Amino acid sequence: MPKLVRLARRLLLALLALAVALPVLALAAGWVVLRVTLPPQRAEAEIPGLSAPVEVTLDRHGIPYVRAGSEADAWAAIGWLHARDRMFQMELMRRSASGRLSELIGAPGLRLDRYVRLLGLEQAAREDFAGLPEETRAALAAYARGVNAWIARKGRWSAPEFVIIGHTPEPWRETDSLLWGKMMAVFLSGNARTELARLRLATMLPRERIDELWPRDRSEGNPVASLPDLGAHLSRLLAALPAFGEDAPVPPSASNVWAVTGERSATSLPLLANDPHLAFAQPIQWHLARVEAPGLTLAGAFAPGVPFLVLGRNHAIAWGMTTTHSDTQDVFIERLDGPDRYVTPDGPRPFTVREERVRVRFGKEVTLRVRATRHGPVLSDLDPTPGTPEGHVLAVAMTALFPGDQAAAALHRLNRASSFAEAETAVASIGAPQQNIVIADRAGRMGMILPARVPVRRAGDGAFPAPGWDGSHDWLGFAPYEALPRFVDPPSGRIVNANNRVVPDDFPVFLGRDWWGDWRFRRILERLEAEPAQTAETMAAIQMDEVSLAARALLPLMTTIDPPSDPRAASALARLRAWDGTMAADRPEPLIYSAWVRQIGRRIAAGALGPDQEAFRESSAEFLLFVLRDGRHWCGEGGCHRLLSSALTAALAELTEAHGAEIERWRWGAVHMVRFQHPLMRFVPVIGPWFGTVLETGGDSHTVMRAGIRLSGSAPYENIHGAGYRGVYDLADLDRSRFIIATGQSGHPLSPHYRDLTPLWGSGATLRLTATPDGETGRILLRPGR
Repeated sequence: MPKLVRLARRLLLALLALAVALPVLALAAGWVVLRVTLPPQRAEAEIPGLSAPVEVTLDRHGIPYVRAGSEADAWAAIGWLHARDRMFQMELMRRSASGRLSELIGAPGLRLDRYVRLLGLEQAAREDFAGLPEETRAALAAYARGVNAWIARKGRWSAPEFVIIGHTPEPWRETDSLLWGKMMAVFLSGNARTELARLRLATMLPRERIDELWPRDRSEGNPVASLPDLGAHLSRLLAALPAFGEDAPVPPSASNVWAVTGERSATSLPLLANDPHLAFAQPIQWHLARVEAPGLTLAGAFAPGVPFLVLGRNHAIAWGMTTTHSDTQDVFIERLDGPDRYVTPDGPRPFTVREERVRVRFGKEVTLRVRATRHGPVLSDLDPTPGTPEGHVLAVAMTALFPGDQAAAALHRLNRASSFAEAETAVASIGAPQQNIVIADRAGRMGMILPARVPVRRAGDGAFPAPGWDGSHDWLGFAPYEALPRFVDPPSGRIVNANNRVVPDDFPVFLGRDWWGDWRFRRILERLEAEPAQTAETMAAIQMDEVSLAARALLPLMTTIDPPSDPRAASALARLRAWDGTMAADRPEPLIYSAWVRQIGRRIAAGALGPDQEAFRESSAEFLLFVLRDGRHWCGEGGCHRLLSSALTAALAELTEAHGAEIERWRWGAVHMVRFQHPLMRFVPVIGPWFGTVLETGGDSHTVMRAGIRLSGSAPYENIHGAGYRGVYDLADLDRSRFIIATGQSGHPLSPHYRDLTPLWGSGATLRLTATPDGETGRILLRPGR
């Protein structure tokens, strides 16, 4: 018996040792796999089609400095470098934009695939490519050769994620590079989503209440264009509108950009600052580089998957962009005439129908029947939308779906422009998305232009889905470029845009009704006025400004409540009354304010919508300001003071439970963290967090240092949206320009450049990309291959 006990004990110990050893061995094997896929810092490789060797120097942050003998060789080298650092990110992009994500990750990708297939983005990219000039198609082909040289060399080992999930990337196609622009065009022009939200609310609220939820911006809009003569000039423009053929397939983001002239700069030439705001991820979607070739010098932010510099400077000009938020999408309610036809002004017409087959990894192939009307794809085939009348479907028109977009050629020409005039000519042919493009040159000129296809409607403002059967709200065509806003060499000596309204109500071309307020815009103006002679350093400091003008506007109205009897509530109220609206990470006031705003919004929604309150989640500062000033009917029978008091009590109870009773120990940064998460590995237990990066931040949705929050869900105060890239360009000496991205250059978690830029980004530090790299850490020689 003792022998059996000893044997059982030994067996148990062996099993325990095995149980401990297996995870350790698995982690060790995983580390070996990751290590093997780590690209070396010093390498030689071949790219077919190169005319001469290309030298690449990597600086201390892994930023490549490319020296090529021709422009085509430069694009090929950029393709190879993007694949080296970000191949998995590029694969996710092209599969997401072509509706093939399910082939890679299985059923979780099916919903996005269905939506993208319904829109037909891949077909749209192919049609655009066919219409591009030969020089741009050649540049895209050179880039593809560079990407494919990396894939041919590494195969499944092109990135560690491919080894983990067992996938070998397909060769890169020229049209894959156009898919990035298509996705940006769809998701930066989100009016269709707002229309559908209003449609859902139409079953619960009267029209006037729905309009109040999205208050119209009644300010002057700080217009960047004067109103032209509305006589013969406008008549000529309207007569020049392109018409659609009878069967033509009619089809929260933010950013800052500003520039000052030499009179307002310490350098006597313009300065330009830009920070685009998008969702955060690990790695961020931007990749820094400096590229030199005969007649070409580029420095700034590239988007992996795209050969051309998206944001930055060349040898003579600098440029930045913000989203215009123009209304370039409309939802049409189509009346059915039987199961296979819909009603038009000329009588019933059959749907255009195509079949899409979606392969699903680990699952069965899914067949989609995609229908389209004369306006565009039938959106309600994806999901039935509450509020859609019986016997009707919803179709969506998007400018991004029209063929012949020259956006890629425009960006290609912009990269090579030598003056403001050349740059304006270059970008005039952009179809989608519409951006506020600010350009400055070394001759001292600067301006903001808004090129894009902007629909001209027969009637309506695009706020609600419109009847599609009678033609009353049809698009008549697109406004010609000459009719769009344009602001060049302003007498004020400055141009500022932070997604605020750009034209007055009576501007002859209707751009849209929904704007994102002017909080950041006005704060940037305040900072510019406070320093009459700007430098690159002062411009970079403005990008880090944490003052919320929205908080400054709301708090005097919120704090009018009677003094609370609870000492903690009284202390919190006193703190807020003395607070200046700076959303600092180490202070309790931003946390108290944000929690209070959240509870106010929840109570307003609950009172108006009851159990359906989730239908409206946008408790915007503009809406709350309207409620507390003019819309007190939203506060319910008890009035706004009672609602404000109960909301404050609930907010403090929430914060006390989460952070303890001592208010002075509460910190905004403790909950307002940015989580740079890997798009796939974040779902993997244990190792998922290792692929991500967490950083405490200040700011909020309305500060110049954008740090967007949801105010809903399980992490209502988390920083989910902001400046993944910041650039400041000095036209007096372009080598004094400043750059930073939020994560690191590499997408490989074992790389020293996976997250090394995050601390610099968080502190507001920037880098220079001069002719001489800052500390060499590697060299790559790319040679002509067969």
